[in-house]
Amino acid sequence: MRRDRLTFAMIVGIPIIQLVLFGFAINTDPKGLPAAVVINDESPFSRSLVRALENSQYFKFTRHAASEAEADRMMKLGEVQFALVIPTDFSRRLQRGERPTLLVAADATDPSATGNALATLDQIVRQTMDRELTGSLSGLTSGASPVDLRVQRRYNPEGITRYNIVPGLMGVILTMTMIMMTSLAMTRERERGTMENLLATPVRPIEVMAGKIAPYVIVGYLQVSLILVTARLLFDVPMVGSLLLLSAALIVFIAANLSVGFTFSTVARNQLQAMQMTFFFFLPSLLLSGFMFPFRGMPQWAQFIGDALPLTHFLRIVRGILLKGNGFSEIARELWPIAAFMLVAGAVALKRYRQTLD
Repeated sequence: MRRDRLTFAMIVGIPIIQLVLFGFAINTDPKGLPAAVVINDESPFSRSLVRALENSQYFKFTRHAASEAEADRMMKLGEVQFALVIPTDFSRRLQRGERPTLLVAADATDPSATGNALATLDQIVRQTMDRELTGSLSGLTSGASPVDLRVQRRYNPEGITRYNIVPGLMGVILTMTMIMMTSLAMTRERERGTMENLLATPVRPIEVMAGKIAPYVIVGYLQVSLILVTARLLFDVPMVGSLLLLSAALIVFIAANLSVGFTFSTVARNQLQAMQMTFFFFLPSLLLSGFMFPFRGMPQWAQFIGDALPLTHFLRIVRGILLKGNGFSEIARELWPIAAFMLVAGAVALKRYRQTLD
């Protein structure tokens, strides 16, 4: 092991990565979730409600929307997790004891990200009204809540976990298999001695790379087809958006992972090292992408690393298309980081590729 530096690095590096990720980055109780507010009634009651929700540390009002439709668009794009809508006659109806409606919409594509925040809503609203309705209005706090709180869980009203997990598994499976198969393909030739025959042919590095990647693109689409059929028939996952658009986005994501695998194959000297490097890349992708734990529950440094990984953006794309019905304009902001990652990984792979056995 002393002579095999890569194996020694894996022995030391993987425990450190796991300790750091699970100790600092993983948080199953996310707070500071971005929210939009639509205030149609500028009153002390409205301001108190917004402050109380922010003081709970679960909600962070980062956007002020002019209308409910604008807040819904922000939620569909993934810019906010919640939308608070305060109606125009909120304070007047509240003081008359007519129980005005207070709407809170939540992006429930990931139930674990919003569950704890929504569970505190009723208590926060009740405590705020008890504090604000004083004097002649104190009688309104007895009995039922003076506010009719309505919570809408958008895109996954029943909070079914498999609607979030099964589409995400598409990205996880593709990441693992595409990188592993490509990295093993080149190292296997090096171990068997067939690399000499490949190097003797008049092909350029980019042609070798294209030849190694192209078959696995087909393999990737076969895997995706199997996952989609199983997701629909076995798990009854809704597919609201365009599968054709999803297929187009898959090309970029699969190519990005295959470029990483090709890069690993230029570094690894045998198949064992290729497997180790695959796992070294796959572990942070799995933990920091938002697949297993809420992405916004992680600290900023972990989110920064996660945003550099293609799996993070693909999870938002596939969940947005299948559950929200997003179109190209909604997924473009997540598609270009994957394309940029693919270009960088491909450039590194071509630079490291050698046309000699040295």
